[in-house]
Amino acid sequence: MMKIALVGMGKIAHDQHVPALQASPDWTLAATVSLDGRSDGQTSFVRIEDMLLARPDIKVVSLCLPPVPRFLVARAALAAGRHVMLEKPPGATLSEVQNLAVQARAQGLTLYATWHSRAAAAVALAKVWLAGKTIRSGRITWREDVRKWHPGQDWILDAGGMGVFDTGINAFSILTEIAPDPVHLTAAELDFPANRQAPIAARLSLTHGIEADFDFRQEGTQTWDMTLDTDEGSLSLRLGGNLLEIGGEYAGGEPTVMGEYPVLYARMAELVRRRESEVDLSPMRLVADAFLVGRRTTVEPFELTV
Repeated sequence: MMKIALVGMGKIAHDQHVPALQASPDWTLAATVSLDGRSDGQTSFVRIEDMLLARPDIKVVSLCLPPVPRFLVARAALAAGRHVMLEKPPGATLSEVQNLAVQARAQGLTLYATWHSRAAAAVALAKVWLAGKTIRSGRITWREDVRKWHPGQDWILDAGGMGVFDTGINAFSILTEIAPDPVHLTAAELDFPANRQAPIAARLSLTHGIEADFDFRQEGTQTWDMTLDTDEGSLSLRLGGNLLEIGGEYAGGEPTVMGEYPVLYARMAELVRRRESEVDLSPMRLVADAFLVGRRTTVEPFELTV
């Protein structure tokens, strides 16, 4: 088993990363890094530099920080000779992630930009079914309650936080994985709260007749659905890619989101052993294009705490 340090001990780390590591045959969670110094039973550090200096035995670092500060931490870890795993989105900008990939390659280290929704239970099945088919139209609905999933995390609606694209990029990661032909953005409408620097909602048009609706203000049942109509029938992915329907009938998957991160950590172990990297930025390019071509609308102020 390899030792790994987890950096950034927020909600996603506790809900997904820690359970996945605890159940993994590949990893031992040997240290954590967080601003509050909370240990959760492991050796804990407040600064990444202190962890890197004190624990040369830990060769792998998994980053769960918000996008904006992640580059400097990842760069420091790579400079110290550590392999790095990045939570999605992999950074605040395309350029900084590309620079990290260059650094990792120069040092013979692994850099893994993860997309957890690609590891959802039904995504691989959907990709196989779509192979050789032509998408004629599609509808993506990704609506969730930001107050539930990011309580008090104002960074997500600040510049660089990506706003609703923090969840919408999950849909893009699935679409870019399963679509038989490349897709690109053709138009976007972005809703910015009057007191925020990142969008709270977005409506997007893509090639192949695909329309997307992202919203961070959903209450009650959360919706992470995608339907693609092809020349040979229709496919739907529910629950963030974990349930598959073909022609409206169940065709595979599991009704849970807890199987995604174990797949990511198994893949990271494989990449480290091979000293290979995996950095696919196609989902993030669609987000960048939305900011480039999107029409901006100011909507009412939004508070993360009520």
